[in-house]
Amino acid sequence: QVQLVESGGGLVQAGGSLRLSCAASGRTFSNYAMGWFRQAPGKEREFVAHITWSGGSSTYYADSVKGRFTISRDNAKNTVYLQKNKMKPENTAVYYCADQRGGYTDRARSYDYWGQGTQVTVSS
Repeated sequence: QVQLVESGGGLVQAGGSLRLSCAASGRTFSNYAMGWFRQAPGKEREFVAHITWSGGSSTYYADSVKGRFTISRDNAKNTVYLQKNKMKPENTAVYYCADQRGGYTDRARSYDYWGQGTQVTVSS
C-alpha cells in the first residue's frame, strides 16, 4: 500500500522559513517523480514544485515560488522536502505531496498518490 505522509507544517511569520517533509512507503521511491501542491481555502489546488525521479534530479517551480522555495529528495530516506524561505501570507495553505511516474508535469490529475496534507499558516 502506497503511503505519503507530510510533516513540518505550522505557523510562521512573514519572511520566515519552514521545511516540509514527505515520507513515502509502499513502492520504490526512487522510481517516481515527486511534486508539491497547495490549496488555500476557497481556491483550487495549485502546483508548487516538482522533482524528477532519480539520477541528477531536475527541479521545476511555479513562478510564484521561484527563488524562495527549494524541492529536494533523499532517496535513501524515501523522503522529499520543500524548503520554504521568505514566506508570505499568501503562502498560507494546506500543502500536499504527490508522486508520479513520468516526466515533468504541473497538472494535479497526472499524479498518482497523495498525502493527507499539512497546514502552513503565514502570519503578517
